[in-house]
Amino acid sequence: MGRILAIDYGTKRVGVAETDDLQIVASPLDTIHSTKVVAFILDYAAKHELDAVVIGEPKTLMNEETDSTKVINEFVVHLGRKLPGVQIERVDERFTSVLAKQAISMSGLGKKKRQSRGLVDAISATIILQSYMEQKK
Repeated sequence: MGRILAIDYGTKRVGVAETDDLQIVASPLDTIHSTKVVAFILDYAAKHELDAVVIGEPKTLMNEETDSTKVINEFVVHLGRKLPGVQIERVDERFTSVLAKQAISMSGLGKKKRQSRGLVDAISATIILQSYMEQKK
């Protein structure tokens, strides 16, 4: 069994989360500049068996596409070409940033850490990954 990566894609920063080898636990991994995320994923895939990459899909409250949808679609196509043997899935990411901010505020971290946008992105990716893992069950 390989790992699963989750991506909270933004035009500047990308939050990344991963599972363990048994796909039991989802953990935040890193926040990367969007121009370096494909290279990061390829490097990760070279070091670890990778079963899937899960990408957060932004939707409006009315379940419609957002302004970010085109960018996400292009990223998915590009990543699919680079990782032909790896399954690429999309998961609704509505409210993940809000949930991530709530989780961070309840964590007891200091104010400076709580305001880190990179931390919010990594935690959002973890929430996306947990949602995907629950859907798979």
